[in-house]
Amino acid sequence: MTFCLTTTVIKPEKNIQINNAVILLHGYGGEGKDISMLTLNWKRFLPNTIFLCPNGHESCSINPSGYQWFDLTQDDDQYILEQSKKAEQKLQEFIEEVKVKYNLKNSQICLSGFSQGCMMSINLGLTADINYNCIVGFSGKIINQKDIIKRKSSSTKMLLLHGDLDSIVSPTYLLEAKDFLIRSNIEVETKIIKNCEHNIPVEASSIALNYIINNFKI
Repeated sequence: MTFCLTTTVIKPEKNIQINNAVILLHGYGGEGKDISMLTLNWKRFLPNTIFLCPNGHESCSINPSGYQWFDLTQDDDQYILEQSKKAEQKLQEFIEEVKVKYNLKNSQICLSGFSQGCMMSINLGLTADINYNCIVGFSGKIINQKDIIKRKSSSTKMLLLHGDLDSIVSPTYLLEAKDFLIRSNIEVETKIIKNCEHNIPVEASSIALNYIINNFKI
């Protein structure tokens, strides 16, 4: 079976049963191989988990060698919202393919992402018919709170992490997201990483791994 998105796949060791999946979504201008680096450590502690790191469905407008989930060249909130919804549709198709291929349910899937990938993970996790196991978001935000409150159909629990020195996506967006999620009765944990810019340091990776282990009940 070929997925609708070109995907870096990290499978469990030979003959180990797949019980869970972590879908990792890269940031603006990145690709699946970039964010798959997280699995170098994670896979040792998640032996029954398959990791899937798809490329965005579009070439990045400012970095043609990378990919994007939505275009950021126009400073227009409505345009960004419309483009992100197109990405949602493509990712929903991708996730359904993953569920069929590996015989998984939403409850066995963690959605995770960095920056733009985090934004997509949040949207997917809150607009699904059934809760996912959990969401782990690095350095992102809620794209459009007014839109998501209208479309919210599930309450997937989540962990959000953000660097305090992030100049690309301000850490104030984490606080805004936390407030929104609490008011929406969604279970959320947050962590501001000190002396961290727009990246995923070892501390954030370790916190995320422990959260995923606990939610997969491994």
